[in-house]
Amino acid sequence: MAGNGLMMQYFEWYLDDDGQLWNRLKEDAKHLKGLGITAVWTPPAYKATGTNDTGYGVYDLYDLGEFDQKGAVRTKYGTKEEYLAAIEALHAEGIAVYADVVLNHKAGADETERFLAYEVNPDNRQEKETKSYEIEGWTKFTFPGRGDKYSDFKWSWEHFTGTDFNNENGKEAIYMIKGFEKGWTENESVDSEYGNYDYLMYADIDYSHPAVVEEVKKWADWYIKETGVDGFRLDAVKHINDQFVQEFVETIRVQHGDDFYVVGEYWKYRYGAIKEYLEATDFTFDLFDVALHQNFHIASQQGKDYDLRNLFNQTLVAKNPTHAVTFVDNHDSQPDQALQSFVEPWFKPLAYGVTLLREQGFPCLFYGDYYGIKGANPVDGQQTFLDKLLYLRANHAYGEQRDYFDHGNCVGWTRLGNEEHPYGLATVLSNSEEGFKDMYVGEQYAGQTFADYTGNREDKVEIGADGNGHFPVNAGSISVWVKDGISPAEAFDKDAVEE
Repeated sequence: MAGNGLMMQYFEWYLDDDGQLWNRLKEDAKHLKGLGITAVWTPPAYKATGTNDTGYGVYDLYDLGEFDQKGAVRTKYGTKEEYLAAIEALHAEGIAVYADVVLNHKAGADETERFLAYEVNPDNRQEKETKSYEIEGWTKFTFPGRGDKYSDFKWSWEHFTGTDFNNENGKEAIYMIKGFEKGWTENESVDSEYGNYDYLMYADIDYSHPAVVEEVKKWADWYIKETGVDGFRLDAVKHINDQFVQEFVETIRVQHGDDFYVVGEYWKYRYGAIKEYLEATDFTFDLFDVALHQNFHIASQQGKDYDLRNLFNQTLVAKNPTHAVTFVDNHDSQPDQALQSFVEPWFKPLAYGVTLLREQGFPCLFYGDYYGIKGANPVDGQQTFLDKLLYLRANHAYGEQRDYFDHGNCVGWTRLGNEEHPYGLATVLSNSEEGFKDMYVGEQYAGQTFADYTGNREDKVEIGADGNGHFPVNAGSISVWVKDGISPAEAFDKDAVEE
């Protein structure tokens, strides 16, 4: 039976450092299947700077919670054995697993080394502010806890383009490492912010070094074989040479098949930049629709002053939906994070209505929106309401889509269903006062009634002879109307459709 694809990001930044996420994910597999989740994006599974590290301070890509390094055998999320068990449990439910892959930098080096470097202008990284001089940087990775198991490759200063700390005097700066054919990657191969955004943090990996390219490709092959994951989420791709990223993905697919899924995080708000990146990488993989998220964020802040007809301005899902992974929030946009742009809770149901119930895009459900966010500014999850939208996605969000984006504060659309899922839906959003939309759902419903599955409205809508209905919505709310009285089993029964 054909269904709707749905990814879930199964973590938020402030999860407890209890080593239990993999165990919880394993136990949650059946529940996720019931929600219609078809793929789970897991957090970085390899050893970081410590168990309190969310995983983006990458230390050892080969240590999945197997070796006593950085203060523990386990990672923040558990042990390798528990990670593999969680993957197995998800696979048993037919759910794909996408691993978070951080290839831009390494952190937590085992030793310092001395080498020549320049200090560069942080606002224009191609501008050297000093002559080269010798610094002491944390760039030597020997992995004493793992030794040579899985790989005997040891990282040292020549494998990096830059670092941010001189251990000799404690000075923090952006240091460009000097060496033969050294320097940032070409300007046109990375984001142009700050003159050249190759450098992001920690020890920046040099993908012009042949030994580095060979090792990282070797690691990816090992990781996929070792874990059985079905795809990668590539972190911070705008800071990595785009030609290496394309080559990396193409190599994986040669080794593991064209169905190996890849989505990149390219954090830009304007479609022009996204389009250039997709073209530069020959449309090899999908990207997260950051512009759509940003539009949700702005809409949630501006309230009735936001024109809902602009929700899809500059978005990937509007311009190239087959490469768009849509999301409302994630670990980077949540409160107190570097890219904080959190969608206000009142607007979150509306935003998820857009990502989950429309035809275009591959939506991603955020753990923090579903189960809640911890930390200094905790936010409750909206599991009860999201369960309703997830049910509607799994059962009703199929077939032709008709849009009614003809009012700045009240918009809607209908889905007309298909052969396998004949009962469609009618969605209405308002960011201001109570409103309505007259929309077409099909002549076959003439004289029948529709009810709001979300429970926000208790009234019923009678469908006219022309197949149109007058669908209301509360102020600052969402309503999703479906044929009254349909049971979950009926929604999957194509023979139940009335002639």
